[in-house]
Amino acid sequence: MADLEDSGQRRAAGRDRGYRRYQPDGLFGEPADSDDPFFDSAPVEIGADGLPTGVEQEVPGDEPDRIREPFDPESISIETQYVTVDLLLSRLREDMIDLAPDFQRRAGIWSDIQQSRLIESLLLRIPVSSFYMAQQENDDWSVVDGIQRLTAIARFMAPETVKMPPLILRGLDYLEKQFQGKGYQELTGRLRIRLRETQLVVHVIRYGTPEAVKFNVFSRINTGGLPLTRQEIRHAMIPGPARGFLGDLAEDPTFGEATSWSVSNERMSDREMVLRFMAFRLSPPSGYRQQDFDQFLADGMHRINRLSDVERDHEAVDFRRAMVCAHELFGDHAFRKSLGRSRKTPINKALFEAVAVNLAQLTEPERRALVASGDHVRGGLSNLMKDWDFDRAISIATGDPKKVRTRFAKVNELFRGVLSGD
Repeated sequence: MADLEDSGQRRAAGRDRGYRRYQPDGLFGEPADSDDPFFDSAPVEIGADGLPTGVEQEVPGDEPDRIREPFDPESISIETQYVTVDLLLSRLREDMIDLAPDFQRRAGIWSDIQQSRLIESLLLRIPVSSFYMAQQENDDWSVVDGIQRLTAIARFMAPETVKMPPLILRGLDYLEKQFQGKGYQELTGRLRIRLRETQLVVHVIRYGTPEAVKFNVFSRINTGGLPLTRQEIRHAMIPGPARGFLGDLAEDPTFGEATSWSVSNERMSDREMVLRFMAFRLSPPSGYRQQDFDQFLADGMHRINRLSDVERDHEAVDFRRAMVCAHELFGDHAFRKSLGRSRKTPINKALFEAVAVNLAQLTEPERRALVASGDHVRGGLSNLMKDWDFDRAISIATGDPKKVRTRFAKVNELFRGVLSGD
């Protein structure tokens, strides 16, 4: 566990360097890198903290959020409920609310002061933002938006439900004199009842609503001024072993080394990359025909959930071996369009999946043979970057079926050609 925690800290520590790396030439007094034509054309995704995630921003197709699969409008059911804090805590005690507890290990969790000020708002009867839940088959609720708020409330009033130390109020704006340094049990009975009876607005998308529609609805939710990312939505809506599995591999040192520790865990960019790898491992790219790439990734999480523990362990081993091989082959330019150039561009997700999945499919002797012929591999991949079809397959509307098949087939052809001596 220490190694996993250290790997996340190393990625976070390197984010200032990453921020400088992706700025326009000369912004920090650095000389322009004129030999890298991709530098200005590779914008990086931005996290909730305003810093780059280390991943190249993908150019979507014409209608990225269009629901492509037909559905019955009658099956869509969104219910708005006005529930008390006491009812939400009761659901938490009975394990009927899924808080996605591994969210709590991510960067960006609210500080004690932020949590205290939410409690202050409730005491002042100031309305707080609505909660969004996805109903599961057994009527459990998965929190899609509101994890931090519900965690703060539970930590103050019923810390045992979130397995966290009790919240002691501090840093209050208006009630500092009355409540600074106090916990829930130190409030008067009248105030405790006020908190328990506070009504909150909860929007519940009922079970049976098509998954693609749920994603479309939740993608429009703003969290701190930013929409939820697709991976954050998938993580919240699809409970099961896939959550921890993706999180463990995203924090694995081999992934960190292969990506130069440049992929942030902010907004779950790292987990989405691992999921893309797994989705194509469990559903061969050559047969990819799906029009909705987001649904394909959601299906990938379901497939991971259906694997046995032994099967997941086997996939984890292959992932790590692919990461080690990629790092040995391409060094700091692994999964980047800047291969063969001096300045690194951000990680490209489509290139990552095409290279990583093809490496994972090889035997260990074949991977060793590729490393031994590294110059040929690097030269071949650099030439692929200049291929019009391949460049578009890793740059624009990368979920398009033809582009998916193109990039995987070309990388596979390159590796097999080197191994056969062609």
